[in-house]
Amino acid sequence: MATWDPHQYQRFQKERAQPFFDLLSRVSDYETTSGAEVAEVADLGCGPGTLTVTLAARWPRATVWGIDNSPQMLSEAVKLLSQQSHQNVHFIDSDLAAWQPGKPLDRIISNAALQWLPEHVTLLPRLVSLLTPQGILGVQMPNNFAQAAHQLLGETVRQERWRAILEDWREHYFGQSPQWYAGVLQDLGSAVQVWETIYYHILSGENAVLEWMKGTTLRPVLSRLDADQQAAFLKEYGQKLSQAYPAGPSGTIFPFRRLFFIAQRA
Repeated sequence: MATWDPHQYQRFQKERAQPFFDLLSRVSDYETTSGAEVAEVADLGCGPGTLTVTLAARWPRATVWGIDNSPQMLSEAVKLLSQQSHQNVHFIDSDLAAWQPGKPLDRIISNAALQWLPEHVTLLPRLVSLLTPQGILGVQMPNNFAQAAHQLLGETVRQERWRAILEDWREHYFGQSPQWYAGVLQDLGSAVQVWETIYYHILSGENAVLEWMKGTTLRPVLSRLDADQQAAFLKEYGQKLSQAYPAGPSGTIFPFRRLFFIAQRA
């Protein structure tokens, strides 16, 4: 299992948070058209909890559950609760695909997490089944795996030196096409919105795309290497990234495609 570094992940907190708020902008504040208030909310893949607590501000009468299976991330989330007053927010250590809420949920939000989980053909029906009638599932996932940053990572891993150390490692992401999600969710009887957005992040700092990748995609790779090997791998991969994403006067432009969908249970 990869060891997550919350501080590295939050280095580009503003850029990582923007899709979360873009997703929420399309999610209703009410459980039904009759105006019933949202009472139970889950954030699947809550990470360090900084975005989870904004759900409590959005729906102040709701109980909000932050679910993650990274001890490092949850440790930061618990620290956050100790610093702020959020009595209606609770963090749970659990596999996202297996967690069972005590009550049906009015809202399930997942930001950049479900791409790590396999078997979406069974995962989506399960998530929808956890919703109340008229409850909403809102999901955002990266959809940029054909981008240079990922292609160059695969190229580096396949080199003889790293292939011998990393053995059969390869990127494992389980997202499907926008059309697939639209079809599956419609077949479940849900009212569906599906869209994609390409963000052109302008990142600051030296070799900024490498620093971005160190917060997410590189964690499973680095967890297999010792300290000296990590430094050598990052130098080699970083040189490729600095050529593919040259820094400009205002920073490094990093295009990032993301997939969104919202499904309201019938």
